[in-house]
Amino acid sequence: MLNLDKLIIQFDKGLRTLFAPAQTLRPLPGEDLPEAEMSEEEKRHAARLMRINHSGEICAQALYQGQALTARDPAAKAALEQAAWEEVEHLHWTENRVKDLGGRLSFLDPLWYINSLAIGALAGALGDKWNLGFLAETERQVCAHLDGHLSRLPAQDAKSRAIVELMRDDEARHATTAIEHGGAELPLPVKWGMKLTAKVMTGTVYWV
Repeated sequence: MLNLDKLIIQFDKGLRTLFAPAQTLRPLPGEDLPEAEMSEEEKRHAARLMRINHSGEICAQALYQGQALTARDPAAKAALEQAAWEEVEHLHWTENRVKDLGGRLSFLDPLWYINSLAIGALAGALGDKWNLGFLAETERQVCAHLDGHLSRLPAQDAKSRAIVELMRDDEARHATTAIEHGGAELPLPVKWGMKLTAKVMTGTVYWV
């Protein structure tokens, strides 16, 4: 059951996710690579793509926090918490890259966070197999999204590419872990709804 202490902890996590600099234990991918020569338009486009990735990590962090809040099985909860920590690292990487490219973060991040936290808590309340199945499908869709960004980023932007490639590897591993812990395959309408929601979010964040 939920208790006041858990809610306070989650509130604190939310504030840190949205307003405090994210931390990382692993080195920033591509930090040793030289900054590529890019036109202002290319830099602006790359910054907007990395801003989408940052907002996606805000959503992922909230989803995992919500799911861990209502997960029942200790192993499932541990898997969610490990995935959430790696998403914190992704937040750090994408935030730094957006700033290096001269961009800004999305003004709508608090909205994405609140919505994703509620969705994650609902997924967790449905039971661990659906909770983990939701995690696996989320990560599959994120991998497809990141593959799309690799094709859209400027070819010479090796620093952004290094970040996106490692993020994609982490997300694929999260999906595999979720299935190994008993995640169920989601119904097609749910998958389609997730894709539509992600499309609305990414299309909005590119501009706002």
